[in-house]
Amino acid sequence: MTIADGQVASTRFDDDRLYDGVRTKRVVAFLIDYLLVGLMMIPFGIAVLLLGLLTFGLGWMLFAVLFPAVALTYVWTTLGGPNQATVGMRVMGVRLERLDGRPVDGMLALIHTVLFWAGNTVLSPLILLATLILDRKRTLHDLLLGTVVVRDGR
Repeated sequence: MTIADGQVASTRFDDDRLYDGVRTKRVVAFLIDYLLVGLMMIPFGIAVLLLGLLTFGLGWMLFAVLFPAVALTYVWTTLGGPNQATVGMRVMGVRLERLDGRPVDGMLALIHTVLFWAGNTVLSPLILLATLILDRKRTLHDLLLGTVVVRDGR
């Protein structure tokens, strides 16, 4: 948002206190979420195992897409939900917000996650290194999507 004389208006995202410890909190939140998705894989894996037995092995092809399906469903319902945070993010006291002020929806949450994994595959060390030089401790996928992770001050 700009002001008539050409200066940029201050937003609530300019408060540096919103970003204290966010980098570390994001890493720990990711580990918590990864553990939770791994635990959710157990009952779904058992279901696919049983389905494979019932279908003489055809159902076992679902194992190829099981982890992404469980993980993306988890992200869609948590990060794309009203809290705008996964369970790990809520435990660590951070949330994802859009710079335009609109709420994070399920589709943005999915795109955010896919870009995270794609970026991790190609630019693994740069994901966290980017937070050292980008404003608001953002990652590359945050920059592309116009999002930021902030401390949850509710």
